[in-house]
Amino acid sequence: MNKIFVGYYKSPIGLLEVTCSENSVLSILFVGEAISNFNENPLVKESINQLDQYFKGERKDFSLTLTINGTTFQNQVWQELRKIPFGTTVSYKELAMRIGNEKAVRAVGNANGKNLISIIVPCHRVIGSDKSLTGYAGGLNRKQWLLEHEVKTK
Repeated sequence: MNKIFVGYYKSPIGLLEVTCSENSVLSILFVGEAISNFNENPLVKESINQLDQYFKGERKDFSLTLTINGTTFQNQVWQELRKIPFGTTVSYKELAMRIGNEKAVRAVGNANGKNLISIIVPCHRVIGSDKSLTGYAGGLNRKQWLLEHEVKTK
């Protein structure tokens, strides 16, 4: 069985729990409090370092190995999310079109909601067709902050 390592990063918009295996990031999620003992490894530390650089406006792209487990459709959506440039947004409909299924708008939204690697797999960059902020597991206030942060530091 693979050993799991956990660390926490206090971002300007809340506490992030970083979970990694020996060699890949498994999840980065907003949490209310640290619910696990710190069990960091070098990858957890590097993930926290890159998140810190992002929040300081020094990093626009992440260079971390990710393990993303989902259905074929979810993986397709999550891979497409990673192609959205820093500081830009796309609509759920546009994202559905990019994966070749313009009728899958709701399914794209559901896949976004199941993304376990916040910020690095930037589901916060997906907005409504009318430019409204809709849906974000971390909360709409955090989504708005992240989008504004990226525009300011672009």
